[in-house]
Amino acid sequence: MKNKIILFIAGIMLFSCNSLDLNPLSEGSSENWYSNDSELEMAVLTLFNIDYWDAELTRVNKNPTTDGYSQQWTDKFTDNWTARTGLSEIDGGTISSQTNFVTLTWAYAYKCIAAANRILVNLDKAQVAVSEDKLKIYEANARFARAAQYAKLIFLYGDVPYYTTILDIDEAFALSKTPKETILDAIYADYDFAIQNLPVSYSSKAYQFATKGAALALKARIALYMGDYSIASEAAKACMDLGAYSLYPDYQELFLSSTKNSVETILGTPRSVELGTVIPGAGRVKEPLPRIVGGFANGGPSWDLLCSYLCTDGLPIDESPLFNPQQPFKNRDPRCTATIVEFGSPWLGFIYQPHPDTLKVLNLSTGLKVNNADNRAVGQYASYNSLVWKKKIDEDWLDIQTDPDNIVIRYADVLLMYAEAKIELGQIDQSVLDAMNMVRARAYKVNYTATSSYPAVTTTNQAQLRKILRIERRMEFAFEGTRYHDLIRWRLAEKALNNHPIYGVLDPADMRTKLVKKGLWFFPSTPQIDDDGLVDFSAMYNAGLIKLLAERKFDASKQYLWPIPSTEIEINPNMTQNTGY
Repeated sequence: MKNKIILFIAGIMLFSCNSLDLNPLSEGSSENWYSNDSELEMAVLTLFNIDYWDAELTRVNKNPTTDGYSQQWTDKFTDNWTARTGLSEIDGGTISSQTNFVTLTWAYAYKCIAAANRILVNLDKAQVAVSEDKLKIYEANARFARAAQYAKLIFLYGDVPYYTTILDIDEAFALSKTPKETILDAIYADYDFAIQNLPVSYSSKAYQFATKGAALALKARIALYMGDYSIASEAAKACMDLGAYSLYPDYQELFLSSTKNSVETILGTPRSVELGTVIPGAGRVKEPLPRIVGGFANGGPSWDLLCSYLCTDGLPIDESPLFNPQQPFKNRDPRCTATIVEFGSPWLGFIYQPHPDTLKVLNLSTGLKVNNADNRAVGQYASYNSLVWKKKIDEDWLDIQTDPDNIVIRYADVLLMYAEAKIELGQIDQSVLDAMNMVRARAYKVNYTATSSYPAVTTTNQAQLRKILRIERRMEFAFEGTRYHDLIRWRLAEKALNNHPIYGVLDPADMRTKLVKKGLWFFPSTPQIDDDGLVDFSAMYNAGLIKLLAERKFDASKQYLWPIPSTEIEINPNMTQNTGY
């Protein structure tokens, strides 16, 4: 078996994904379950239900065939995202204690915690029937899952209720908040137990639970998020030293449904069309697709993201002589065109070209030209900024069902977490440069030691490396759900979102008059990028050459934490609300 974690879905699907009951039918009740190996195995499998681990999607209602998922974790909360003139509750500044994803994230986290606690409390029931070594692995898996869910909670909500027992209703309604620092120590303890007792891989199984590498990687993540850089660097380095993971050689292929259980995946949950575990809901699958293939072209890359990719000389677009604003995809880091569809390139059977004069495009399967629905002169609702999303998408999406693995954490993240922690500690050595260059070189499909074949990172200046590292994370992890966490922990959310508008293209007639006839399409000029990697389009807007789509908002006085769900406040007199909500 490859050294990674892809979790078997069949056992998980035995219970309802929508119910928030604390005793799923697949487990039986606490009184009559957990007595043998089969029952413990099934109980542990439920801890890895995709609802608890999905890094991209949050369930919004009970009908997945219609509007079952909302793309919350595809960077929708951040400056990487544009959805016509729409905003999320985060960058629209409307988040509240009743916001759907606020209540569901909380509910699913505590459902998983409750299930983990039930296993841990009941392990002694199987001492006769199950070997001590096996019980240690089950215990490690349960503590791993509990740690991961509490880590999510303290990052998003701050101080939250903490418990490790089975609660009755009266006890649950009497819980008060535990300081997040206290919970963090408990998280580390759970992860350390998992690291000590989990195997690197499960060679005798057709599926896997958590592994030593997964525990190290997620320990490194929460430590980095909480500013514990020594712990983060040590855990990331230990994960690297396992030798169990490597970077998948093709960045674009890594995220496709055809790439399962890759050498880079440390923690993931599978999707499967055959088992009915897909990205569901025709509308949600169509959202990022171009109009010409029946998609909505709504919900995809922002101009901010497009401009964040470095040029092939390693410089930002406002410093590189290689950047041409009229050909914004040329001479860019390869991850740019692996993430955003390049103008004039083949995509899903057609040539994608939003140029206002391109009224017809080639259908590659028939050789005939057809009306260009991705031109706003032809299709009113074509992408409002002319960009469409490419990363993770292939022809499978045209079938309205697609099943790429849900990657929770991958090896590239471990490498960059290690580098970031060492940079923040001021411990900059060759290992830091190597970790960053491995990730960057993979994008160019070369070995990181071939430094003349890609723009290798060579500086050892802390401030410069911090800037480079943050740009690298943005390029590498676009649409993987990490941008929001990065903006929050770097305390950049207010700068990146508040009064930082979303822009798009002019209406077709104005585009022709003001841009095309003057040879200024696509961008009329090169936008400026500041030291935090944030883009300033104001000069183009003030000149009347681009269109304001929406004004982002972010209230720094409260939004660095989410509110506690209102239902928790209403039923529990000991629960207090976070400041500002």
